[in-house]
Amino acid sequence: MGKGLASQVLLPVPRRPRLCFGIGVHGHPGFSLVEMLVVIAVVGVLIALLLPAVQSARESARRIACANNLRQLGIAAHNHHSAHRYFPSGAIAKADPADATTPWTFYRWSALAALSPYLENTAAHNALDLKVPLYNSSLQISPVNKAGAKIEVGLFRCPSDGSRRLREAFGPSNYAACTGSGIGGGTPNNTDGVCYVNSQVSLESIRDGISQTALMSESTLGVIGGTTHDVQREYKSLLTAPVTEAQCNSSAIWNLSDPRGFAWVNGEYRSALYNHYYPPNSRTPDCIGVTIAGTPQTRYTPYGWRTARSLHPGGVNLLLADGGLRFISSDIEPSAWKALATIRGAEMVSAE
Repeated sequence: MGKGLASQVLLPVPRRPRLCFGIGVHGHPGFSLVEMLVVIAVVGVLIALLLPAVQSARESARRIACANNLRQLGIAAHNHHSAHRYFPSGAIAKADPADATTPWTFYRWSALAALSPYLENTAAHNALDLKVPLYNSSLQISPVNKAGAKIEVGLFRCPSDGSRRLREAFGPSNYAACTGSGIGGGTPNNTDGVCYVNSQVSLESIRDGISQTALMSESTLGVIGGTTHDVQREYKSLLTAPVTEAQCNSSAIWNLSDPRGFAWVNGEYRSALYNHYYPPNSRTPDCIGVTIAGTPQTRYTPYGWRTARSLHPGGVNLLLADGGLRFISSDIEPSAWKALATIRGAEMVSAE
């Protein structure tokens, strides 16, 4: 009988195990694979929604930091004006007393170099001798200024454009002084703006109003050896000057060895000068030329049309002669943009 009863005992049928992750307080499964996938999908959607907002907030902070850099330069420019009764020259051109064959434009010290005594970072100023040309007659940096020209100044860098050295011998800059509207085929001499070669423009000379006149703005750094012809990073180069629209449009030469903004000490359109011939962030490539021949007074004079450019969405930061800061839309009317660059054009423009 025992065997009969044993044969009638039914063994429990094993249940299909439920795939779960975690155990509840009473030993029940926590959540299923399907539930976990739903949670992951929801988290992914939230991240996709939040990431652009985070990136936008970060860029907004970088744009504010960039604007603050320009404000500091504006304070330094007014301190320079208080000391000398004029804003810094955009570049220097004069005879080298030690070598009469040196082209006058090889002095070439930028407005940023002239402002260095009025900035908190005094290391750069102490390392430079502005009485000596930046370049000697052999187109080499004057030995006494090699160490100073190489210094990187954080104030001259826009956080939105990263941090990189473009030429080993120079510290770069995102900021440039305004020569004017680009008249005379982009001449750097006797223009209609505040900062040009050997300029000494005072506050009283700015007839259009100091709150209506550009002093400095920003421009993107270039790239070494770039070949994409990205107009925000690269520029066309001419071996003639003044420049013309026909020459610039037809030129197939892009300068890939001297990137935009490669030297803050260098007062020329490739580095620390710009003008308002093209609108900000223009789709037309900047165009820079140079006079090769001529007397020491004129040889190697750099001409060009280089506009303000930035990586900030929608526009660029602009420092005005009163020290005020405006964010200028890339869609500003070209005529209004040019009017902002002049000191005696009698234009009344809104920079909004």
